[in-house]
Amino acid sequence: MTDEQQKLLDLVDDLTIAMFTTVDVDGTLTSRPMARQEVDPSAQLWFITARDSRQVAHIAARPHVGITFSSADTWVSLNGTATAVDDPAKLEELWNTFAEAWMPEGPDDPNVVLIRVDLEGGEYWDTPGGRVASLISFAKAKLTGTAYEGAENERVDL
Repeated sequence: MTDEQQKLLDLVDDLTIAMFTTVDVDGTLTSRPMARQEVDPSAQLWFITARDSRQVAHIAARPHVGITFSSADTWVSLNGTATAVDDPAKLEELWNTFAEAWMPEGPDDPNVVLIRVDLEGGEYWDTPGGRVASLISFAKAKLTGTAYEGAENERVDL
């Protein structure tokens, strides 16, 4: 794994709420917030959802998805192939109180299913040092008339 690939996965590992984008049957892009449950070192993301949800229907028809994460100083955009997965052991491993808030019947509910996203690539923008470093870089750019250089940006294939 390259340094850029590892950095992309490390950034995602620190971010939990994503905008999960699927393609509806008519081609409309549809995004909804979802909690990422796990970042697997093999470039897989795991989510828990309801089997009868629109996102499960969308990925059954068109499995290519987009996933974005953001924080005050980091932005990540990912793409990959999603699959609904019935794996009771993995579901039990990933189950948490956040999932239970949305699916109170628990992991034994037959309507609960996992979504595994096999990542194909992504892009990140990261501002090491956070806001203070960004402000210094902004000030430097303004004072010197040069372009802002406070962020790292990399396109990564996985």
